[in-house]
Amino acid sequence: MNAREIVQALSVLSSEERLHGMKRFGITPRKALGVSLPELRKMARRIGTDHRLAQELWDLQIRETMLLASMVDNPRLVTENQMESWVVDFDNWETCDQVCGNLFIYTDHVYRKIFDFAVRDGEFVKRAGFAMIAELAFHEKHLADEWWENIFPLLLNGAQEERRMVKKAVSWALRQIGKRNAFLRSKALEIAHQMKQMNSGASSFIAGETIRELNSDRVRKRLGIGS
Repeated sequence: MNAREIVQALSVLSSEERLHGMKRFGITPRKALGVSLPELRKMARRIGTDHRLAQELWDLQIRETMLLASMVDNPRLVTENQMESWVVDFDNWETCDQVCGNLFIYTDHVYRKIFDFAVRDGEFVKRAGFAMIAELAFHEKHLADEWWENIFPLLLNGAQEERRMVKKAVSWALRQIGKRNAFLRSKALEIAHQMKQMNSGASSFIAGETIRELNSDRVRKRLGIGS
């Protein structure tokens, strides 16, 4: 399938009702057709891996083609320049999080770009840094605990950010790190209590979410922590 054929196929799957549903969840891309993520993933499996097509799809700047691009691209061929070009196109949390989770965390540049993006000014660029941390914490099983401890200063810095899309990503990242194992849970809770003492709206929000989830029976049971 070429880009034109893909857009035609997506148009058949478009849904006005789904577009309204997306808006209710704060997903407001510049241009969208209203195709569900499961349908996009099904199409991505049919397309296979295609780096050149991924760039063509991205350049169309339609929600669905951009998400598809992140699903069919080859992370080994993704350059830092491409990541820089794509990240500035993020205009909603879904595109940001999907691209980070589908593609960016599998590139050779992920660790460097985390520390780069997380201190930038742009709301969705900054969110991308923390979204990559959250996605990596969920998917990457082999990184040492010490690596994650080095991430905590970034999260403390991010906790001073009042913009909704950033503070929610910082919370997501801290909670995902804390769910990796019992040691990191205790460290994440320490960071959350430090944030609580910062007495800002964002830091209180992040601390509250983190303390509540990491102290939940579900998380404690999964990590083998007694009452």
